Amino acid sequence: MAFTINRKKIAFFMASLLVLLSSCTQKKAPAVQPEKTDENTIKITATFYPLYVLLLNITDGIDGVELSMLAPPDTGCLHDYQLTTKDMKKIESCNILVANGSGMEDFIEKILETKKDSLILASEGFELTDNNSHVWVSPTGAIHETQRIVEGLSHLDPRNATKYVMNGNAYLAKLQSLRSSMHSILDEFSGQKIITFHEAFPYFASEFNLEIATVIEREPGETPSPKELAEQIQQIKSIVSGGTKIALFAEPQYSSSAADIIAKETGLKVFELDPCVTGSFKADDAKDSYINTMKKNAEVLKEALAK
Repeated sequence: MAFTINRKKIAFFMASLLVLLSSCTQKKAPAVQPEKTDENTIKITATFYPLYVLLLNITDGIDGVELSMLAPPDTGCLHDYQLTTKDMKKIESCNILVANGSGMEDFIEKILETKKDSLILASEGFELTDNNSHVWVSPTGAIHETQRIVEGLSHLDPRNATKYVMNGNAYLAKLQSLRSSMHSILDEFSGQKIITFHEAFPYFASEFNLEIATVIEREPGETPSPKELAEQIQQIKSIVSGGTKIALFAEPQYSSSAADIIAKETGLKVFELDPCVTGSFKADDAKDSYINTMKKNAEVLKEALAK
């Protein structure tokens, strides 16, 4: 049986196919829209945790302000911190960079120079002791740094200046109350000797008229040599044998092994003083962390010095 080609049917099929293909090519995939950024957002970056805590209070409730931090909140002091690619991007993209200054951020000194027109150095103007950068560890130092940050933000972001000043004054009142309450607890121990883990407490000791007899580690992680440790132990024994009270403090951020050796050899108990350099990143937890930690330090000191 012969197969007959129906030319009309084939022509109709081909025409329908062309129409279908034409309609498919006209249906383009929707374009991916670029992420919208709010040009009015002020990005403020703190170099590390203590400054982040101050900024949380100063910028509280201000719309259009975005906070970030370079070093993670469990870093501690920045002496050995290594800058990451992510940190570089934060620095480049932020509108305002808040650093402690006084040598604390020596690992990014050149970068700080590139941000000098949008940089706030919180410790600037504070009278330093032996170029020590741990200004915030005393309530008076924290008050100074809060004032400097408020001044800097008001200058660099005048649109929100009134709000920065209002929040700053509210937090300064809390810090001043903290200072008064700590003095009421610690003034009776004026002149007593303490041993600290590293050189984070000269301003704290000066604030409450305490004498730092020796420092176990000049820098965190630099464990004293056996000879240095022996000399420290001998020095402490001579103080204790003379009948003078002395208290020994480690820090929660670092191993207390050297302090434990000193305690074993001298009969002293190891207590903990916190330099307020670590904590939670969550705003609700971090906001009051400095005040809460310093209150705890006062109670610890009272217990240690009373003994």
